[in-house]
Amino acid sequence: MRPPDRGPGPPATAATLLALLAFLLLRTDGGLAEKSKFFEMQGICKSHFLQQVYRKIDGAVVDSHNERNLNCVTTFQTHTVLQRFMIHFDRLQLDCNDHLFIFDGAHAVGAHKADITCSSTKQSIGVIFTRTNFVTLKYVTDSWGTRINGFRLIITAFKDPFHNCREFKCQTMSHCISSDLVCDTINHCPDGTDEESTPTCQGPSSFTLMGINTTILAVASLIVVSILGVCVIVLTVYCICYRTSNGTIPNSRHSASLHDTSNNFQMIGVNGIGRSGNWQHPAGQQLGYSSARVRLYCQAK
Repeated sequence: MRPPDRGPGPPATAATLLALLAFLLLRTDGGLAEKSKFFEMQGICKSHFLQQVYRKIDGAVVDSHNERNLNCVTTFQTHTVLQRFMIHFDRLQLDCNDHLFIFDGAHAVGAHKADITCSSTKQSIGVIFTRTNFVTLKYVTDSWGTRINGFRLIITAFKDPFHNCREFKCQTMSHCISSDLVCDTINHCPDGTDEESTPTCQGPSSFTLMGINTTILAVASLIVVSILGVCVIVLTVYCICYRTSNGTIPNSRHSASLHDTSNNFQMIGVNGIGRSGNWQHPAGQQLGYSSARVRLYCQAK
């Protein structure tokens, strides 16, 4: 007789729960929200079908490290038309034959907003604001350069102060940026207020235990305890079902027939003493008993 299908055992269930635990623990570090997106100019400028696709961002960091023989264009777009872009450099040192053109729009046509080259410094450029919800970068380099050539560009979508701000507001200019960009170690606000040690960020005022934030530690502990409890329940149910399907639990039908092999018990048939229900056998079946109702029981000698 084919045993009943018991389904996947505890190892598979435990592995699934452990994978879920690892996923949740990784998400407790603030990964629930999208932080800044990171781009390398070398990767952006590769020829592929996504090169001309507008990249929708709340915030982005674009890094350049001595790329040579480039002539590429890439465009970033805000999520809504109510937003614009503010752009500033965290690092800037270009060769005199290299140029980074910044266009206020979705295409690298017309007059550019800025032409960044060797004479440009991050202090002289300051913060660049677009008038549209697009910004386009055109980067042109020659075949020569040093390891220190390149830049680090911070691009941030923002709403003007006269729009209703439900997220984070920069203190100096009152520009509204996404809350997802706060406390991500990137200065999206020109004054750096989004990265200050405030109750919003995990600064000195945050409570830690062994270098781990107590909130994260408490959430992780709760998840671990919950999953251990589920594992115990699953293992218990599995063991009970396994014993039952393998016949280790006696069944009442077999226990009704007893064999006196050791002469310690004797079987006595009694007429008229019966269990609830009809024990009368169908007509024509010869069982060797004179009584229609038979009750078997054991009595110790």
